[in-house]
Amino acid sequence: MTSSTSTPGLTRFNTSADSDALAALHEVCASSAWGSRLLAQRPYATAEDLLLAGDAATAELSAEDLAEAMAGHPPIGRPKPGDPTSAREQRGMAGASEELRAEMLELNLAYQERFGHVFLICATGRTGEQMRDALRERIAHTPEREREIVRAELGRINRIRLTRLLEEDPA
Repeated sequence: MTSSTSTPGLTRFNTSADSDALAALHEVCASSAWGSRLLAQRPYATAEDLLLAGDAATAELSAEDLAEAMAGHPPIGRPKPGDPTSAREQRGMAGASEELRAEMLELNLAYQERFGHVFLICATGRTGEQMRDALRERIAHTPEREREIVRAELGRINRIRLTRLLEEDPA
């Protein structure tokens, strides 16, 4: 969304009560610092302005804020029950074989033990095998390198979710 005019979703976001906007932002990213920063910059002239603000806020997350954001993401292969967002994003694992599911569980646990947090990847559009291959590769990274990748993956996820937030019809 790079339109120079305001969309109905952006207008709704800009004009909603702070508590409603903050709740919507929390659904995008579980970091309270990220949500507060985006809330404080309202109103946004364009959807692209909001996306760029989201990128900037993601780039500036402290280690603690990043951990808070990651805590809002379920492990790959185990979307949160009753959460259509995580189920949709992890669709690539929906038809995975039991063998692949078992391997992902084992790799997820090894990753979590090594890095102290959930394996975070922008799963949208990826197959189970692609996610497994990325997990295999990333588990060998240094913690510093992996933090950089996690931040970039979180940024991709946040962009997708912000775009969806602006496109959704109000309930």
